[in-house]
Amino acid sequence: MKSQKMLIRCSINGPYIDPYLLGLIMSIAEFIIATAREKNKKITIKKGMRALGIAESFNRDIHKSKSIIAGVIMRGDLQIDGIAFETVSIGGLDATDSIIKMYQKLNREDIRIILLSGTVIAYYNIVDLQKLFQTLKRPIIAVTYEESPGIDNFLLEMPNGELRLQIHRRNGKRIPIHLRNSFTVYIRNIGISVEDAETVLNLFTIHGRFPEPIRVAKLLSHELLKFLWGRGNLINNFSTPTS
Repeated sequence: MKSQKMLIRCSINGPYIDPYLLGLIMSIAEFIIATAREKNKKITIKKGMRALGIAESFNRDIHKSKSIIAGVIMRGDLQIDGIAFETVSIGGLDATDSIIKMYQKLNREDIRIILLSGTVIAYYNIVDLQKLFQTLKRPIIAVTYEESPGIDNFLLEMPNGELRLQIHRRNGKRIPIHLRNSFTVYIRNIGISVEDAETVLNLFTIHGRFPEPIRVAKLLSHELLKFLWGRGNLINNFSTPTS
């Protein structure tokens, strides 16, 4: 229609863009840039900063349906400042919700970053890093310790295999990080740049590949699993207090 205003038209001097359309384009561009900055924003790394290290332990010979996850709050000077536990279903899809539940029980606003020992725990129970980040509003470094040819085929053989694979792929590819102690780890980072993630890992990793909050959490989850089983399979009724 003649009365309809064209948003884009050509002129002798080149294309003309309607101010409304130009403003819309600029708004979209600013949103994309702001999102990228939020995803990889810089954090202040000090020796007093607190990280929550999370690791799990499961043994199907001990218990066929549940594993234990432990969370350890540790300061940059390696002082332990809090501990929590939760259970995860072996072969289930509740790993993300269990981690969120454990974090919320801790009720600690001073946790600056989350260090997670892998994203595939308790027999292909996939941690959804995007959901974890959006819920907890804390940067996350998921750490693994060896190269892998991939697990896509194994995920597809599980119940809800397509969903597991979708979450796994959404978590992104791993990035190798060469620590200053000469070991190499592989990370997925969200809410923190690769450079800052490397700094955090060097701060908390003393020996070998395991950052101390993760190493201690792994030890605690393993020992608690054995303890509960040795006390008459108490893991079935295990629950951490809400406060």
